[in-house]
Amino acid sequence: EVQLQASGGGLVQPGGSLRLSCAASGFAFSNYDMSWLRQAPGKGLERVATIRGFNPVTSYADSVKGRFTISRDNAKRTLYLQMNNLKPEDTAVYYCAKTSSGDRGPGTQVTVSS
Repeated sequence: EVQLQASGGGLVQPGGSLRLSCAASGFAFSNYDMSWLRQAPGKGLERVATIRGFNPVTSYADSVKGRFTISRDNAKRTLYLQMNNLKPEDTAVYYCAKTSSGDRGPGTQVTVSS
């Protein structure tokens, strides 16, 4: 059973930073592309960033390029999202997901507000 548990969200002021983590289990983590998704209030699900399995090639939504960095530690079966220069429009529930299947676990709330 695929299990994905995101953590690290919280309330931060505009311009601040947060680092999200996602602990993965139930599948061969290093073999799979992984993504961070987010859903803002009243909006649909948006892909924020993706990282390949063995070859850590990354891709980002235009809205977060230059501010967010996705990374992974295959030995720890953990996915990360470093978020810098946060903006109010980044407020959302953030989920980590196994890209190919769309499996995702409970999200973590990120609120950017002064």
